[in-house]
Amino acid sequence: MPSLTEDDLYKLAADTIRILVATDSHVGYNERDPIRGDDSWKSFHEVMCLAKERDVDMVLLAGDLFHENKPSRKSMYQVMRSLRMNCYGEKPCELEMLSDATENFQGALNHVNYEDPDINVAIPVFSIHGNHDDPSGISGLVNYYGRTPESDNIAVKPVLLQKGRTKLALYGMSNVRDERLFRTFRDGNVKFFQPSTQKNDWFNLMSVHQNHHAYTETGYLPENFLPEFLDLVIWGHEHECLINPRYNPEMSFHVMQPGSSVATSLMPGEAVPKHVAILSVTGKEFTSEPIRLKTVRPFVMKEIVLQDDRRLKEIAKKDSNRTEITRYLMTIVENLIEDAKAGWLEVQDGHEHDEELEVPLPLIRLRVEYTAPDGGKFDCENPQRFSNRFVGKVANVNDVIQFYRKKAGAIRKAKDNTELPEESIMAQLSLDSVKVEKFVREFLTAQSLTILPQNSFGDAVSQYVDKDDKHAMEMFVNDSLSVQIKHLMEADGVEENEIADAMNQYKSNLERLFAQGLLKKTRKGKLKPKPANWDSDLDGDWADQPGAFVLADQDQDMDDDEDPTARMPAARSRGKAAATTRKTAAAPKKAATSRSTGRGKKKVVEESEEEEEEEEEEEEEEKEGNQDGDVIMIDDDDEEDDGLFVKPTAAARKPATKTATKRAISPKRKAPLRSIGTRKAVPKQTQLSFSQPGTQAAPATNRGRRVQEPSDDEISDDEDAFEPPPPPARSTRTRR
Repeated sequence: MPSLTEDDLYKLAADTIRILVATDSHVGYNERDPIRGDDSWKSFHEVMCLAKERDVDMVLLAGDLFHENKPSRKSMYQVMRSLRMNCYGEKPCELEMLSDATENFQGALNHVNYEDPDINVAIPVFSIHGNHDDPSGISGLVNYYGRTPESDNIAVKPVLLQKGRTKLALYGMSNVRDERLFRTFRDGNVKFFQPSTQKNDWFNLMSVHQNHHAYTETGYLPENFLPEFLDLVIWGHEHECLINPRYNPEMSFHVMQPGSSVATSLMPGEAVPKHVAILSVTGKEFTSEPIRLKTVRPFVMKEIVLQDDRRLKEIAKKDSNRTEITRYLMTIVENLIEDAKAGWLEVQDGHEHDEELEVPLPLIRLRVEYTAPDGGKFDCENPQRFSNRFVGKVANVNDVIQFYRKKAGAIRKAKDNTELPEESIMAQLSLDSVKVEKFVREFLTAQSLTILPQNSFGDAVSQYVDKDDKHAMEMFVNDSLSVQIKHLMEADGVEENEIADAMNQYKSNLERLFAQGLLKKTRKGKLKPKPANWDSDLDGDWADQPGAFVLADQDQDMDDDEDPTARMPAARSRGKAAATTRKTAAAPKKAATSRSTGRGKKKVVEESEEEEEEEEEEEEEEKEGNQDGDVIMIDDDDEEDDGLFVKPTAAARKPATKTATKRAISPKRKAPLRSIGTRKAVPKQTQLSFSQPGTQAAPATNRGRRVQEPSDDEISDDEDAFEPPPPPARSTRTRR
């Protein structure tokens, strides 16, 4: 191959776009740790320094620049400091923006930052957001693109850049929850836009931030979901470094997974050496140059099985073997520490005096499978106590070692897999081809539901499964119960033995209305205020979240706390009156206290007149009614009524009118209060309000008077002696 001249190299450089690619910097991770607190921003600063040293045209970040959505002040300072030191300068940016910036960069700064006349940007940084961060806070320093305002309807429009004769279409899709994105792709609601002119001349580069491996059935983004016209995909979110581009023959594009620049978990994928890459794009061709990061804290991981060691098999037969096992494991950890230091020094090849380098404390993880052989036992030390033996030698002093046992069901599971049906049958049985409503309908057909409508039940289960509405079942049950109770309360002349038939008939009506589309599931409740840290781009629309609404039963509880008498049912069952009395016993006491306090001042002035009047009324009531002194009491007369619920009748109003007539003898200052009590009794006769016994509707006169008379406990034995507190209490109960 003939050597290139200087002119050829100059022309080639003029048409080459050099891009430094990195992902998952996680600046701010574990920043409160006294040992590892500065690891994340130091590695990010090294990446930015490489961009300046290698004189790249741009930096591409595939998400998770910060570890938190709202980074700390220290993290913001370190990122801004590194960007200003390495990306600002007098060197002109040779990239030409061809697309409409208002469509690519939404927000206050809807233009690319290197075209801003107020700042000198030499190396622009383009970034999408991940599942941890939100780079919009530094949008003036970073070009934040690839937003997804609607997770169920995604439109991906490229940023069109050009340098010389090389045209770059930069696609980006920020993080969306994997299950939702899978469903959106499956439903065909993701659209990719291409340049309208010279489609075949553009190098199509895309960055995503999703799960790359199928951790669950729909919890990842398959590569075949992406369009075939792409040339290279930069995959973020996965921390394992697979820096060399891998070709996908099915889709005809390459995939690069740079991995994270800092270890955020002690997993095998994090132990792979950390790299970044410099892409050189010329026309439709590209080359990749991996670069090993040097400031990353060394991390070595090893896994051992104790019973595989012959010497430990003999030790397992001893009764007390903890000391020997601990000594054996400590030797392994010491060797791992030495290997980590040697590996880190080997990377620092540019330093002349290795003895002057201070090797950072390494991260060590030893996974030990301690399943003992038959007839033996491995007595292992506490993991944290073992890890604390290496304080000052390792960075993770609390989790150096991890013990685990072999799963007993692994062999059985392997046998079961051989007996699985064919793939065609499994495809028919997959969840995607089966409707949840069908399962619920088949199951409920064999059941006998009295309260819950069958088709509405299936709809609620579908909401719970398909739309991840965690409150769907709770709201459905509460709504169904409240509707049935309301219907029974409003029912007229329903016998006790006819309740089940009435409920079943009403349930059938609800099912018929739901089948006709006249009764659909609607979310009841009030919208909670959106939290201050809620990001609609990252977390979705606040109104679409199940927890964004205050449920109807919660609203009712709140209303009950404010006014316990306002939401009492319109009628009451005879058999359950005693239980209701116990639940609301606190309400009458509270009301009685408040009213007696308000009338106490007037009664001090009119003590003599009211005392005589009260004594006359009490004697008259005792003659007409029996001596039962409970404020609310249901006796045998209640069971003799034909109807199940108490209905307002003319006889129920007579005691209140008669009482109001007698009260007219009292002083004029009391008349307004008595008239108010009388007027309240008329509209509330259909409500069971224990806090106001005087307003209850009673079918018999003697029961109406018994509700108004005071209890035996509250009547003083000494009628001659007058004490100020008791008369207000007696008069309050008598006049209500």
